[in-house]
Amino acid sequence: MLVLTRKSGEAICIGDEIELVITEITKGSVRVGIKAPKDTLVYRKEVYDRILLENQEASHTVIENSQLIDLNALISKRISKHP
Repeated sequence: MLVLTRKSGEAICIGDEIELVITEITKGSVRVGIKAPKDTLVYRKEVYDRILLENQEASHTVIENSQLIDLNALISKRISKHP
């Protein structure tokens, strides 16, 4: 892990397209601004960990064949109502 010391208003560049700007330093926290391309996903670590966990749980979900048949019937019914 790279550890850097920055003051408020100073920045750190990651690659050519991501810049972290220290916007405020208080007694118990640091406020960081992130400049990145719009297609770059940025999450707080705890949110990202939750997304990974939920994706992992979803990949292990067992779907019964009867559930797929019911879903197919529901979709077919809705499609037939809208020509």
